[in-house]
Amino acid sequence: MLNENIYPSATRSGLTNRLTHHSTWAPAKGRTSEVITSLPRVAIAVRDFDAAVSFFRDTLGMPVLDLSKKKEVVTLLGARLAMCVPDGGSNIEIMSPAIPDAPLAKSLQKQFEHRGEGLFAMMLEAPDPNAAAEELSSRGLKVLPPMRGSWGRDVHPASTHGVLIRVYPNDSFTGTPPEPPGCLGLSGIQRTTVIVRDLDAAIARYGDGLGLETSVPIEDADRGLRIAIARAPKGGVVELATVTNPNAVEALAPNKVQSEGMVALTLEARDLDGTANALRKRGLSVERRGDVLLLDSSQTFGTLFRIVSSA
Repeated sequence: MLNENIYPSATRSGLTNRLTHHSTWAPAKGRTSEVITSLPRVAIAVRDFDAAVSFFRDTLGMPVLDLSKKKEVVTLLGARLAMCVPDGGSNIEIMSPAIPDAPLAKSLQKQFEHRGEGLFAMMLEAPDPNAAAEELSSRGLKVLPPMRGSWGRDVHPASTHGVLIRVYPNDSFTGTPPEPPGCLGLSGIQRTTVIVRDLDAAIARYGDGLGLETSVPIEDADRGLRIAIARAPKGGVVELATVTNPNAVEALAPNKVQSEGMVALTLEARDLDGTANALRKRGLSVERRGDVLLLDSSQTFGTLFRIVSSA
């Protein structure tokens, strides 16, 4: 269990599972369970930790807690960590290698070599990660042995359509950093988009395999995607998507369209125009497509951000 000396205890505001854009959907048939209780955060791998912390805090205006200020975190995990804790949805975790021989640092370096900076891992929670690992393994997922320095269990990306999943104990992070002076009111992660080749297989894996509630697929012609939603009881949702029209897909690099894995994070803002103007004044290039603001991955540490209205 992550102890409070590393992850300070504090009260968080409620999380929302509200779906953006598509308000009508029906649960698909499939096995659900109490194994997974939450999707608390998604990790981004970065080379320049200080620059990333500054970007999320000063440019995006998010509350950020630098966990690496506690030396035992770096010593134990072999990486520098920070947590972006906006209101609602899932948190954004920043990870950067610090001790080259540490398992986590090696995993991050492997990410840089094969995919560059960007989305690294999806964190889920369960009452008992080891018991959850046994259950998920019985359902056909490839669960890895415990990693040194980790409180959780990893599910191999080959089992989850290119997504490294880490299962942690419930309430694995409960810290609350102060709101920065330039806070823009951006939410936490409402959606994590995962590109898959076979949508029906992905629905089965995230539904019957992970035990998440899943929706029936729908067409999103504007984005050139066929999508379905998978959600845990708490936190943001997972948007499983297969490409139907590559020319329509929002600002995705060709290699990401052709491969499987996480490709984008969707946040919410109360005022899209005001948010766009504020971000441009802070040096970001912001593209507006209908009711969506797009922050290209070239300026956001390899991660495409979508911002939609919370109204």
